[in-house]
Amino acid sequence: MNKPWFAEYPAEIPTELDLIEKPLQSYLTEAATLYNSKVAIQFMGKEMTYTELHESALKFAHYLKTLGIKKDDRVAIMLPNTPQSVIAYYGILYAGGIVVQTNPLYMEREIEYQMKDSGAKVILTLDILYPRVSKVMKNTGLEHIIVTAIKDYLPFPKNLIYPFIQKKQYGIVVKVDHSGQNHLFTEIMKTAKPESTDHEFDFENDVALLQYTGGTTGFPKGVMLTHKNLVANASMCDAWLYKCKKGEERVLGILPFFHVYGMTAVMILSVMQGYKMILLPKFDPETTLKTIQKQKPTLFPGAPTIYIGLLNHPELKNYDLSSIDSCLSGSAPLPVEVQQQFEDVTGGKLVEGYGLTESSPVTHSNFLWDKERIKGSVGVPWPSTDAAIFSLETGEPLPPNEMGEIVVKGPQVMKGYWNRPEETEQTLRDGWLLTGDLGYMDERGYFYVVDRKKDMIIAGGFNIYPREIEEVLYEHPAIQEVVAAGVPDEYRGETVKAYVVLKEGEVLTEEELNEFARKYLAAYKVPRIYEFRKELPKTAVGKILRRALVEEERQKIEEEQKTS
Repeated sequence: MNKPWFAEYPAEIPTELDLIEKPLQSYLTEAATLYNSKVAIQFMGKEMTYTELHESALKFAHYLKTLGIKKDDRVAIMLPNTPQSVIAYYGILYAGGIVVQTNPLYMEREIEYQMKDSGAKVILTLDILYPRVSKVMKNTGLEHIIVTAIKDYLPFPKNLIYPFIQKKQYGIVVKVDHSGQNHLFTEIMKTAKPESTDHEFDFENDVALLQYTGGTTGFPKGVMLTHKNLVANASMCDAWLYKCKKGEERVLGILPFFHVYGMTAVMILSVMQGYKMILLPKFDPETTLKTIQKQKPTLFPGAPTIYIGLLNHPELKNYDLSSIDSCLSGSAPLPVEVQQQFEDVTGGKLVEGYGLTESSPVTHSNFLWDKERIKGSVGVPWPSTDAAIFSLETGEPLPPNEMGEIVVKGPQVMKGYWNRPEETEQTLRDGWLLTGDLGYMDERGYFYVVDRKKDMIIAGGFNIYPREIEEVLYEHPAIQEVVAAGVPDEYRGETVKAYVVLKEGEVLTEEELNEFARKYLAAYKVPRIYEFRKELPKTAVGKILRRALVEEERQKIEEEQKTS
């Protein structure tokens, strides 16, 4: 198949990568030798070298073996971005296990489902989440809970003060029942031996990670990502960032590691290249601005809502963000206005990429350097990656500028869904991953995502793409965030509704916004309903939950019908 995008590549980026067949954890072993005394992790004032990280991961691996963890057993991590989350991730791999990333925001029902579905035997979680996990333990295959706390890796005197802050914030002091099922992470680090163990290893087929998808269409599915998938995607990322220097970059780790984008673009890439990870357990604009000024990160993978949050902070002008050289934005469409503003503030480059959990996750990106910016495009396929547009009617490849489904193929594409052969078959066809996203490719090989197949609005027979509406509304200077969705309508079947968050201190009426939209959109695309909100529902990585708003609307209509 023709790959016109290769002609766009700068000379520094190879079109194909030669992957070395070695397990993901071996990169930490190498980093401990190459970058031994270099700082691997900076966490709220505390630093850990690559030697210390490696030793801690081996201790965790050794302890898991004493708990009976064998090759391919599943071990869950339910943590925000902390040193423990990195130690445990590599420790599980050293023990031959499979990592199950679990969102710390999950409630009991969601934890129970994921533990049952994955068959996890051990879970590592925070002390404040321990009550939630322990309640569901008897209904799952969990045999052990390992408990840690934010304070465990804080410097003095923060480690003494934090428990009081935690008590004030959450109103609880957690006491862990020291039965044979419960274990303290701090005790493991004190008593376990840093012993490595070798396993038979299959680069192509051994699963390193079960990464659960969001579950907007039914129950979440466990995406099986192999060592090859994750090594390939981090290697592609490294090739794309060809101006970054081994052992020298400082990466801001706000994107959560329980999301595959943060895991690949921050954690795995950093360990592979000997970068310093600056970890923040959650996104708070002021804390982030202070951290950037003090720690001076050079690389900042993020999501649009993170960049928007920083740009709209009232004290933004008081902070120096000039250390930031390069930013890759993912997880949601990046409005052009946000891109331009962030580049003006930092002096660095911010480009949009594209991917999905099933592809580890990145498949496309715009070029950071030496190339013109293509407005509205998610860029071109990464090295060793093929992509095409397939017809929705025939399933055949389409020529440039024809709308269809984006499909991708490459070494980063998942092995399949955990215990779901039928769904795997529907999504993987002849090596192609069917993304469910609608888009087109231009003559040069640049791809454009129009929308999710499932998000397309059909109003009065017209196909309307929410992203197009959002791009227009984001250009209004008073708007901070916006999402468009199709809501039920008796006459049109569906109609367009826009949910809007205004910038602090701004005032905007529905009439004014409607007048603005009509200047740039065909009449049938203009939202018929506007709702102003203080905030929008989001995932932990900052992706706006369009489907949650649609569901909310549906329930509202049902309630009204019951009472009428």
